[in-house]
Amino acid sequence: MINFEALEHNLEDLRIKYLAAQPFPHLIIDNFCDEEKLNRAYNSIPELNNKSRDYAFANNKFEKSNYKVICQELEDLYNDLSSERFNKILSFIIAKNTFVDPKNFGGGLHQGKKNSFLDMHLDFNYHPLNKNWYRELNLLLYLNKDWKKEYGGELKIKDLRTNDESELEIPFNRLIIQQCGPYTLHGYDMTNFPEGKYRTSIATYAYQVHERLIETPRTTDWFPKEDASVLKKIFAKNYNFLVQTKNKFFGSGTAKNQ
Repeated sequence: MINFEALEHNLEDLRIKYLAAQPFPHLIIDNFCDEEKLNRAYNSIPELNNKSRDYAFANNKFEKSNYKVICQELEDLYNDLSSERFNKILSFIIAKNTFVDPKNFGGGLHQGKKNSFLDMHLDFNYHPLNKNWYRELNLLLYLNKDWKKEYGGELKIKDLRTNDESELEIPFNRLIIQQCGPYTLHGYDMTNFPEGKYRTSIATYAYQVHERLIETPRTTDWFPKEDASVLKKIFAKNYNFLVQTKNKFFGSGTAKNQ
């Protein structure tokens, strides 16, 4: 599924673009997959009904973790993303030894339906099951056929240290590789997709093994807009504590949207 040859022939250029990008390292790769195969995959995707577990911080967002069961093309994509060949490409681009989580914990197929949004946030840093896996990258493959600017839903990224930000367009067959760190905020504003169209993406995460923890493990940190309700802001401030307490007694529900 992945156009490996195109990536491998442009590794130096991809590395420079990733490392030099602002407001923090990220990379846009168009025509990431074989177009014909990705079209077949897109046509196989049903409307999802498992609502996101992002609670008050996402609206009308639906997920399916185990997307590879939908069709052969998506299974091929899943396998390509977790392959040693792709891990070598990623490691070269970011100049760090990194690897895609072969079980894609917390990732999967995402659909934003009418008026969907996702508040700005920092993702969890250490893998909930493999405690010394540090999350280095978000890999976001967009499947928005005939996307137009007026549909909205661009990926917003913001550096928490400087408040510098950017908006990245999300057309079909575009992969965005985004650095993960304690300052790499991202999300998207409310969408305006036509009836029957959804903001569609596949999220995959890459990690590095740490011999010692360099940050306090966290779940998601949320940063609602200034005009958000007081209750939402209080919830955001206490979200980590509440989720960690829930997980301690009931376990994590992140990977249950099968």
